Amino acid sequence: MDNNLFSLFVRSIFVDNMVFSYFLGMCSFLAISKNVKTSFGLGIAVIFVMLITVPANFLINKYLLVEGGLSWLSPALAEVDLSFLSFIMFIAVIAAIVQLVEMIVERYSPSLYSSLGIFLPLIAVNCAIMGASLFMQEREYSTLAEATTFAAGSGIGWCLAIVGMAAIREKLKYSNIPAPLKGLGIAFIITGLMGISFMCFLGIEL
Repeated sequence: MDNNLFSLFVRSIFVDNMVFSYFLGMCSFLAISKNVKTSFGLGIAVIFVMLITVPANFLINKYLLVEGGLSWLSPALAEVDLSFLSFIMFIAVIAAIVQLVEMIVERYSPSLYSSLGIFLPLIAVNCAIMGASLFMQEREYSTLAEATTFAAGSGIGWCLAIVGMAAIREKLKYSNIPAPLKGLGIAFIITGLMGISFMCFLGIEL
């Protein structure tokens, strides 16, 4: 891995963390982060989905959607711009991969499938995954390696965030928390504090 890809990978995990920098994927982050084992399972599923959908959407965007992307089919199509279909295409790819992940988890880990419940199919509308594809498009990554590295870093960053949150919330069971703050109240406060702590990574020079 060259320096640029390593820098992109580390930055995606810590500096541009999907949860603590952009607050994406908060629904499942707050709902599932009560148990480390379940959170880790969902985190792995999100990493897997990102590793497939972001590179796939990169190829779709580069060779089908952007202006000139269809020139490989015919020079007459060089001026065709299908970028207005980005949202539809990206969502279709994400939904297909999530369906695949759901079938795999149900087949090989029924206990994890039961623990995740409705939140497993809802990975399809996890805005962190859609956000990764849109960031890839907005930042105009030039190679498949860059898109894949960004996907891996973003997925690991999201997994790190939810597992860290789950570990803290498990310990909070033994804490004397004021009644009005129990549950989501204290979870929001901890999320904010973790977001502030991750801001220290802004000073890293890679």
